[in-house]
Amino acid sequence: MNTTNVIGAFVKEQRRAAGLTQQEFALRAGLGLRFVRDLEQGKETVRLDKVNQALAMFGHHAVPAPVDDRL
Repeated sequence: MNTTNVIGAFVKEQRRAAGLTQQEFALRAGLGLRFVRDLEQGKETVRLDKVNQALAMFGHHAVPAPVDDRL
């Protein structure tokens, strides 16, 4: 699983736990619905600033980290 898939799965899990649809989440986060869909589906070419905007909704942000081959 690539890093984008891990982040996308995290966002999807958190969004669902908050009881938000993709559209509601996109509106609250100030993101486009297409971006949210792409992120949750693991698209590899998403913008990092928007990824951090999505993660900020749950008190997180993307940081440089060592590669974990188990992902």
